[in-house]
Amino acid sequence: MTEILVLFHSVHGNTHNMAREIARGVESVDGCQARLRTVPPVATADAPAREIHASGPAFVSREDLAECHGLALGSPTRFGNMAAALKYFLDGTAGEWFSGTLVGKPAGVFTSTATMHGGQEATLLSMMVPLLHHGMMVLGLPYTLPELTHTRSGGTPYGPSHVAGVDSDLDLDDDERRLCRALGRRLAEVATRLGAHS
Repeated sequence: MTEILVLFHSVHGNTHNMAREIARGVESVDGCQARLRTVPPVATADAPAREIHASGPAFVSREDLAECHGLALGSPTRFGNMAAALKYFLDGTAGEWFSGTLVGKPAGVFTSTATMHGGQEATLLSMMVPLLHHGMMVLGLPYTLPELTHTRSGGTPYGPSHVAGVDSDLDLDDDERRLCRALGRRLAEVATRLGAHS
């Protein structure tokens, strides 16, 4: 079984909803399954850590990184960058970097913002950098996907994105949903092909 780790941080549920759609895309490929995980919250200087609901995905473990065949990494935008909780987790993966745990595995990134120009592409690029340092093969979304050329909401060639609205209450629209599923499918297909040649 080819397994794709869908790892994310979400506060209002929008990035979590994207993660679920990516998981659906992964599982649309025969012989593939998604492993949904989140990162523990961290407290900022002026706000306490938020509670994690018992019904949410499990926290990511080192075993999840070692056992996955590919990775989808998601975060809401924080000033054009990934959220602190996700960065904190990635900063603690020096052991995996040293041992080459993620080398050669495909990866993709996704994000959600309150506004159309809230830093989506900058955030996606910021998440790619540590994945490149880990030796992963970063995948985007090709313009052969028609949703990229006619979307009026989220969606970039760097990875799926979502415009959640200033109250974070806008659901994923059809284009955003299809682009999330496309990333999941692409990761699963590439991971499967790589596995066949290893």
